[in-house]
Amino acid sequence: MAFLLQQLILQSAQRTPDAPALLFKQDTWSYQQLREEVGRVASGLRRIGIARDQRVAVYLPKQFETVTSMFGTMAAGGVFVPVNPILKPEQVGHILRDCTTSVLITSADRARLLSDTLADCPDLKQLVVTDGEAPELAGDSDLSVCSWQQMLGEAQLPVLRRIDADMAAILYTSGSTGRPKGVVLSHRNMMAGAQSVATYLNNTAADRLLAVLPFSFDYGLSQLTTAFSVGASVVLMDYLLPRDVIRAVARYTVTGLAAVPPLWNQLAGLPWPDEAVASLRYITNSGGAMPVATTAQLQAALPNTSVFLMYGLTEAFRSTFLAPDQVKVRPESMGKAIPNADIMVVRPDGSECDVDEPGELVHRGALVSLGYWGDREKTDIRFKPAPGQPEGIPNPELAVWSGDQVRRDAEGFLYFIGRNDEMIKTSGYRVSPGEIEEVVFQVPGVEQAVAFGAPHPQLGYGIVLVVQAAAGSVDADAILAHCKIHLPMFMLPGYLDLASELPRNPNGKIDRKALSMRFAEVFLPPQGSS
Repeated sequence: MAFLLQQLILQSAQRTPDAPALLFKQDTWSYQQLREEVGRVASGLRRIGIARDQRVAVYLPKQFETVTSMFGTMAAGGVFVPVNPILKPEQVGHILRDCTTSVLITSADRARLLSDTLADCPDLKQLVVTDGEAPELAGDSDLSVCSWQQMLGEAQLPVLRRIDADMAAILYTSGSTGRPKGVVLSHRNMMAGAQSVATYLNNTAADRLLAVLPFSFDYGLSQLTTAFSVGASVVLMDYLLPRDVIRAVARYTVTGLAAVPPLWNQLAGLPWPDEAVASLRYITNSGGAMPVATTAQLQAALPNTSVFLMYGLTEAFRSTFLAPDQVKVRPESMGKAIPNADIMVVRPDGSECDVDEPGELVHRGALVSLGYWGDREKTDIRFKPAPGQPEGIPNPELAVWSGDQVRRDAEGFLYFIGRNDEMIKTSGYRVSPGEIEEVVFQVPGVEQAVAFGAPHPQLGYGIVLVVQAAAGSVDADAILAHCKIHLPMFMLPGYLDLASELPRNPNGKIDRKALSMRFAEVFLPPQGSS
C-alpha cells in the first residue's frame, strides 16, 4: 500500500512496468522508465546535499524533467515547490526567498533571465540547469551550478524514513491580494485528494489525462497524482491556442480533460473532431463557476462525455463535485462533498445554517493542508477548529474556513454565492457577482464577463461589468438591455466596458483584483471638481 506520493510510481512500475506513464510530444515513458528517472533525480539531489524537508523549486514548462524533479525531490526527503513557468523574475524571486529554497531546477534560458534575482536569494545553494550550458551569474554569488546530467545519480530510490504526515510540497496561491502565499501540503493531503478524485471520476489504468493546467496550480498537479494513483497515463502539454487542446485530445486519444472556466468558454465554441468526441470519457471544471450556457454547449458538442462540475480551494484541494446525472437538473450547483471530506455551511459563530440560508463553507478532513508557509497570522485566520466537535477533545481538529458564501438546499446540494471579499454591497444590498455574470453569459457572443464593485459616492459601491466578446458580435446596449430584463434595478451595472482581452492570473483564471484596481475610480468625481 502506498502512503507517500512517489510510491504510487513504484507501485505501478512493479505491477505494470511497461504501461505508459507519461507522454510528451513524440515520446512515451513507461512506468518503469519513470521510476528509474525519479530514482536518479532523488539520489542525485541527496548527493548534492538535499536534506529532510529542504525546499527544491522547479521552474520549468511541462516536460519529463519537471515531473521527475517533483517526485524525485519527495523521494529524496525534500519538499518540491512548483513555480509557474509564466511568472517573471520578481515573482519567482519572492517564492524562492519566501520558502528559503535550497535548490532551483530550471532551464539555461530561464536561469539567465533570473541571474540578477538569484543573487538576492541568500538561502539558495544549488542551481541545476536541465539543458545547455550554465549561465554566468550576476555579482559575487556562492551559488553552485551544475548540469542535469552532472546531478543525476543511481536509478535506485534512496531508503528514507518518511510518513504521510510529512511535508511533500508548497504551492503558491495566485496572489489576488498581496503577495502569493505558500500552501504547505503533506503526503497525506495529496494522497487523499488523488484517491478521492479517482474514486468519483471512476479512473482506471486505461485512462489518459491531458495536463494543460500548470503544475503550480493544485488542480493541474492533480492530473498527475490522480493518474498515478490508478496507473493511468498523462499527456504533458503547454498549449498556445485553445484549438491546440482539442487537437491533442484527438491525437493522443485522451479520456479525461480538466480546465478552468475561461478555457472552457473558448473550447465550447470550437468544433470537436470525431476522434475527440469518441475518446473523451469525461471533462471537469474547477477554479470558478462554469456558465450554464457554456456547460450546455459542451454537452451538445460532446454528447457521450460526462461533465463533472467541481469546487475546491488550494488550502484543501477539492471540496465538492456535481455528478454528471445532476448537471442538467441543477447546472448551477456545486454538488455535494467529495469522498472523505466533510463540508459544512455555518454562521460566523460556527452554528450550522438552515436550508437555503447563506453561510461560510467550512471544509474538514484529510485534505486540509498544513497552513501557509512562514505565516502564522494568515494561517490562524483561515485554519480554525472545525465546528461541532465534542468539548472533551483537548486538541480540536482544524478545518479550512474558506471565505466563500454558499447555501445548501433541502436535498443537500450546495450553491456558490460569492466570496466574502467579492460580494458587492450596493444600495444596502449584498450582490453576488456570479449572479450578474450568469445573466450576461446568456447574451450571444459574450465570451467572458466579470462583475465587481467600485466605490460610489451615493451607493457605497457601484457595479462595474467588464465583458470580452467576439469582435463585432455584441454591443453595450444589447448587454444592458438584456440585464434590464433579467435583473432588478439594484443589480444593474452602472459602468460597462467592452474589452478585447481580460487579464489572467498565472493559473488561467480571470484576475479580478487587477480589473477592480483598473476601474476603481470610474464612479468617483474627477480630482479638483466640486
